[in-house]
Amino acid sequence: MKWTLAVVLSICGCAPKAVEPPGSVVGQVKFAGQTAKAVVIDMDQDPQCVKLYPEAPREEQPVVVGPEGTLANVFVYVKSGLEGKKFEAPKTAVKIDQKGCWFEPRVIGMQTGQTLQVTNSDPVTHNIHPEAKVNREWNQSQAPEDGPLSRRFAQPEVMIRVKCNVHKWMRSWIGVVDHPYFAVTGGDGNFEFKDLPVGTYQVVAWHEKSGLQEKSLVITSGTKARLEFSFNGQ
Repeated sequence: MKWTLAVVLSICGCAPKAVEPPGSVVGQVKFAGQTAKAVVIDMDQDPQCVKLYPEAPREEQPVVVGPEGTLANVFVYVKSGLEGKKFEAPKTAVKIDQKGCWFEPRVIGMQTGQTLQVTNSDPVTHNIHPEAKVNREWNQSQAPEDGPLSRRFAQPEVMIRVKCNVHKWMRSWIGVVDHPYFAVTGGDGNFEFKDLPVGTYQVVAWHEKSGLQEKSLVITSGTKARLEFSFNGQ
C-alpha cells in the first residue's frame, strides 16, 4: 500500500482544517434627533480665507442628515474579534486636502502603516496638527507651493482630532485601526465590510457630536449579516 501525505495526515488526525468561507456585513446609521442649525464660520482673522467665499460665508454643520434620516461622517469599525490576525497595509494613500480654508474630508479611516497624504489646495499657508495620544503627535506647516506631506500611524487610535494652528475653525478626525474592516458613512448612512472571517465581533459607530455606540455581531460562513445604528441627539 502506498502511503501518501494526505493519508498519513488523515490517520494521525493532523490534517489541516478547511478554512470556512468568510461572510460580510452591510449596515446603515440613522439619526432620530433634532439637528442644530448650521453655524456661520468667522474667518475674519484671515482675509484671504474670506475671499474664497464671495457669495456667502462658509457654514459648519457637524451633524449631516440625509433626506431619509441617515447620518453621514460616522466612523464604523470592528473593535474586537480579530485578535491574532495580521493584515497588510494598503498601498494606496488616504488623502486630506486643505481647500477653502477647510479640511476635506471631515472624517477619514485608515490602517496602521498606511500612508496619509496631506495637500494644500489653498492660496494661503495652513498647518496640519493631528493631536494623537497613542501615536506620535506631529505638527507641520504647509505653504501653497509645498508638495504633499506623507505620514503614517504605527498604532491603532480612534479617534485622532486634527486641527490647523493657523485657522482655529479647521478640524477633522482620523480613525486608525490595524485591519481593513472599517468605513466612513456618506450621505446615505451606509457601510459595508466584505470578507469578514467567521466569528463574533464588537462593532463601534463613532460620531463627533453624537458619541458612540457598540453592538455585537456574529458572522457565519458565506452569509451576509445586517447591522444598524441609530443616534438620537447631539
